[in-house]
Amino acid sequence: MAFRFNFSIDEYDNNEADTHDKMDLQLHSPKHKQKSTEKNRQAADAVGDPSPRLGTSNHQDEKPSRKTLCFKVAKEHNIPEDLNKVLENKVMETVSGLYYINMSVVEMKCLGNADEEGIVSKSVSSHSDLIPGVYEGGLKIWECTFDLIDYFSEAEIQFANKTVLDLGCGAGLLGIVALKGKAEKVHFQDYNSTVIDEITLPNAVANCIRTGSGGDTKTSQPPSKRPKKAEHLPDVLTRCRFFSGEWSEVSQLLLSSKKPFSKYDVILTSETIYNPDYYGSLHDTLAQLLDKNGRVYLASKEHYFGVGGGIPLFEKFIEDRNVFKTSTVKTIDRGLQRCIIEMAFKESS
Repeated sequence: MAFRFNFSIDEYDNNEADTHDKMDLQLHSPKHKQKSTEKNRQAADAVGDPSPRLGTSNHQDEKPSRKTLCFKVAKEHNIPEDLNKVLENKVMETVSGLYYINMSVVEMKCLGNADEEGIVSKSVSSHSDLIPGVYEGGLKIWECTFDLIDYFSEAEIQFANKTVLDLGCGAGLLGIVALKGKAEKVHFQDYNSTVIDEITLPNAVANCIRTGSGGDTKTSQPPSKRPKKAEHLPDVLTRCRFFSGEWSEVSQLLLSSKKPFSKYDVILTSETIYNPDYYGSLHDTLAQLLDKNGRVYLASKEHYFGVGGGIPLFEKFIEDRNVFKTSTVKTIDRGLQRCIIEMAFKESS
């Protein structure tokens, strides 16, 4: 049973409802708005778009050319000192035991002057959840995210004392689960700075304020309390860093930074192989940032119709590069087939 809590930082109404009756705000593409009364995974299956990153324009079958795109430079986003300001007037909900920002409220705010990138207005005007090189889908929570969260629990994946990267994080739920699992460090990356500032960072703050020093990795029950006001920066939040920009740019920023940096024990990524034109950048980023004995957990649909990506094509790409070994650790057959892949360096132990 999932619950939804709507509140601003100064409101304490306790309104319980089935979270997934509202999940169509996050999990759909604009042309596939569906309602579901099923719980948790069933709901995600019911509203999932078989090609979730694909827009609804007349040119949806055209694959973007990497050569014509202008990719965003990387930057690090500092955690504001006033955490209450981060959550001010935010409407929060819960799913899989985690807090997350109600996206529709964020979109309304960003249609004003809160979105310097203009990705919300561009997404709305083009009726698309994907504008290559401009907006890469971070305003939605895609269903494979929940596949990966479920797998963490089923496989008893341990995050304690590990360094973790949530790559293409969007709402940041994967990284937040790792943080609750007592990861030593968790870094979040999304293509768009608006996503980091308005969604990822507030989600991390909300969950860190509630847990204080961290929590366990169990995600079957929703939080029993709403985030409280923060009087100081929780220790758990000091383990986090937030980055926006294109993958290779972020990789370069991390590797060239004067700040201490150690390669990641675990890299988590969901629904990031929808576009074959990005495979080179993704592969090289993983190769540069993963520790020699680290693991990548990648969740994806088998095929992304219209944009051409998917599991078979990505695995063939990885095989041809001959850097990583891959194994399919879980297959989900409900609805459109989805998979979770584990990746490691070929020479790793």
